[in-house]
Amino acid sequence: MSGSSARDAVIGRVRSSLGVNGTDDAARREAVASRLRDHPENLVPERGRTSGDSRIELFTRMLEGQSATISFAGKPAEIPGIVADFLRDNNLPAEFRSGSDPLIRDVPWDEAPALTRHTGRGQGNDAVSLSRASAAAAETGTLFLASGAENPTTLNFLPDTHIVVIREKDIMGSYEDAWNALRGTYGEGNMPRTVNLVSGPSRTADIDQIIVMGAHGPRRLHVILLK
Repeated sequence: MSGSSARDAVIGRVRSSLGVNGTDDAARREAVASRLRDHPENLVPERGRTSGDSRIELFTRMLEGQSATISFAGKPAEIPGIVADFLRDNNLPAEFRSGSDPLIRDVPWDEAPALTRHTGRGQGNDAVSLSRASAAAAETGTLFLASGAENPTTLNFLPDTHIVVIREKDIMGSYEDAWNALRGTYGEGNMPRTVNLVSGPSRTADIDQIIVMGAHGPRRLHVILLK
């Protein structure tokens, strides 16, 4: 049996088990269209319904429980000093790469003259990157990192250390709320090509159940919460 015939046979059995006759099933098509149009809410855990200070506390606790570190900035002018201190405390070079995100671009980087900021997509020799998270879900401490020239996806994975800035007002309680926030930002049907969900540094325990940091991406994740 050829590959195409085998695939058709498998798909045919699936359709038969689902009671689908052919591909022009109006009811099924409407069900798909309705789901895409109305965005029905999935199950939201009780902790995902928090608000105010409780939401920020939950987000912080969940992130720190996954080996991320966190700083708090009262205004954008405090960000350069926070970044400089973090790099110095971790014996890292005083330079980083970021995209063209307006929030990061407009930070007064001259407040920390020793810092060097490179722009563009991540490079293989970058030690540190800085991105902005479009949204976050407090229920699991998860950052929503949207792709694009403003925040290239390569910045999320190539450097060994990743610093992420997120405004406190962009931290939602649940995944459902975070996706709705993204739809509000980009518009219906205009989502970014990729949205990476990050909840801490990269790690794996595939081999002998031994935790290895940085297996598929950064071994450090530092989050700056901007009021």
